[in-house]
Amino acid sequence: MPFDAADIAVVVNEADPLSVDIAEYYRRKHGIPAENMIRVRFDASAPTMPAKSFNALRAEVMERTPAHVQGYALTWVQPYRVECMSVTTAFAAGFDPAFCSKECLPTKLSPYFHSDSLRPFDDFGWRPAMSVTALDFKRAKQLIDRGAAAGKGAARGKAYLVETDDALRNVRATRYADAKRMVERDIDVEVVHTPALEGRPDVMFYFIGALKVDKIDTNRFLPGALADHLTSLAGDLTGAKQMSALRWLEAGATGSYGTVVEPCNLPGKFPSVGVAMQRYLAGETLLEAYWKSVAMPGQGLFIGDPLARPYRSRSEAAAPDEPRMAQW
Repeated sequence: MPFDAADIAVVVNEADPLSVDIAEYYRRKHGIPAENMIRVRFDASAPTMPAKSFNALRAEVMERTPAHVQGYALTWVQPYRVECMSVTTAFAAGFDPAFCSKECLPTKLSPYFHSDSLRPFDDFGWRPAMSVTALDFKRAKQLIDRGAAAGKGAARGKAYLVETDDALRNVRATRYADAKRMVERDIDVEVVHTPALEGRPDVMFYFIGALKVDKIDTNRFLPGALADHLTSLAGDLTGAKQMSALRWLEAGATGSYGTVVEPCNLPGKFPSVGVAMQRYLAGETLLEAYWKSVAMPGQGLFIGDPLARPYRSRSEAAAPDEPRMAQW
């Protein structure tokens, strides 16, 4: 079965009032067991944490994590980097420079990529992590509410795979046709050549390659929607060099992804569009589907609601011909 509340540990930075508020709301909204709330204290004033400080923090978290837990929900904005790694992968696998590259080279692979594992910690010793994050509590609450609402009344939605004229960032578009074939039985897929979508009322998936995506707020994202833009620094949440992945959550998406240091445009360092959609539509949680779509996640930050789950698995479907969605 996909992850549920008992499988997720919520990590709280008690030195950060916003983290405390987000964690408590997340606990109540999703029914996280009290034993799965892990309270620690660390400096949240900078976007990057030194590896030495992080290793001590992770050791403390690991020691307090119940053995049955399979993943983490991190409840702060900063830090989102551990030197050259994203904080979500550093929590999942431990800090390891093999996940980084100063040149345009592949990095260490994830054993969780496109796997059928239901228990990643039991199988691989990894607890995939996702940051439940926002710049203020109002927006964090809206994100969590969308995650909890996913599968409880949303329309079916469409998948939009957007081609742009940005040759450096449009590298995933070569695989859009394959991605469409993987999921068209379960969702309408539209491949669009445009700088940005505008006025779409039914967005469940939105994938694009672009430095900045305009007109995001003109679209309606359904509860549980995934959206990301392939570029160098979307995971630099509080920086201003490129569009932050947080913009997708602020516009109404429930999950997004971005790299925290220069990854070059190696597709394996970004979500595989077909895998992410296929896994999500098959009934996996947002955390599971998104994590399984990235072959080299060392530099990539996962943000959103880990427990969002808009669709049912085939085994949960009431009848073979019914759409594989959660019960509306």
